[in-house]
Amino acid sequence: MFQQTIGSTVYFEGIGVHSGLPVQLSLLPAEVNTGIVFHLSDKQGYIHEIRAVSTNAAPMDLATVVGDPRGAHVATIEHLMAALYAMGVDNAVVQLDAHETPIMDGCAAAFIKGIREADIVGQSAKVRYVRVLKPVVVEMNGARAEYLPHNGTRFEVEIDFATPAIGRQVYRADLTAERFARDLSRARTFGFMKDVERLWAAGSALGSSLDNSVVIGDDGRVINPDGLRYEDEFVRHKALDAVGDQALAGARVLGCYRSYRGGHKLNGLALQALLADRRAYEIVEAPSRRVDPIHHAPLVAVAAPAYGPQTL
Repeated sequence: MFQQTIGSTVYFEGIGVHSGLPVQLSLLPAEVNTGIVFHLSDKQGYIHEIRAVSTNAAPMDLATVVGDPRGAHVATIEHLMAALYAMGVDNAVVQLDAHETPIMDGCAAAFIKGIREADIVGQSAKVRYVRVLKPVVVEMNGARAEYLPHNGTRFEVEIDFATPAIGRQVYRADLTAERFARDLSRARTFGFMKDVERLWAAGSALGSSLDNSVVIGDDGRVINPDGLRYEDEFVRHKALDAVGDQALAGARVLGCYRSYRGGHKLNGLALQALLADRRAYEIVEAPSRRVDPIHHAPLVAVAAPAYGPQTL
């Protein structure tokens, strides 16, 4: 019922999956009602403070990006955001020296491990929730997403790919820290070998490798020597991404998020549609108590990263 932060600073380093450049990231404790805030230093030494909320996000097909009016942006934030959201960390500052979070091994497991090592501590202010009151539906190019009332935080994700390695897969579960860590956190990002040259030509996926991505070959089979971590790892990663994208609500969501053939853009548009309709939700401190609305940062135009969208 009370907000939480981490107990100490934790450090991560790796490469950006798109830029291929080294990234150092520090996760620091923060005061109540801070939310998740990215601190990005530019070449002039100015620190851009970018709140991780949907009004600061650019809905892109295959990436999650937040930015500020000065043009600074941070990309590929979904795995870190998913770990913070699932573990119940409401307030934290994310310091980094690049425009992209480190991909680590392509999932959220390293972030979960770091958060647990730093410990999670309670704070004095109550947690606020976005409680869904009525259905909100978004459709796009044969894909569909909707928010539905539900007594809890639930994800129902379905994918359907015309390749033998994937096919139709479904994940349905209420979100808890334990379930996320066990069932979703190790599911890696994935992509197709046939798309590699196109992505490289667009300046994307320069840091992608078999160490941080599941790759499907031209014969429709997984080419990673160690195979899959879960039999249905593909839909589990899509569910992981949905958790990270929902974290941009700026509060915990009490409701069911259901998607079919979704991705980052659809996730972002669905969340924006929910928050744009004041009849579709209310802000509560507990399931039965209504409080004042959450005030998001003003909507800004976020520049897309130069290195292009994220892999699947």
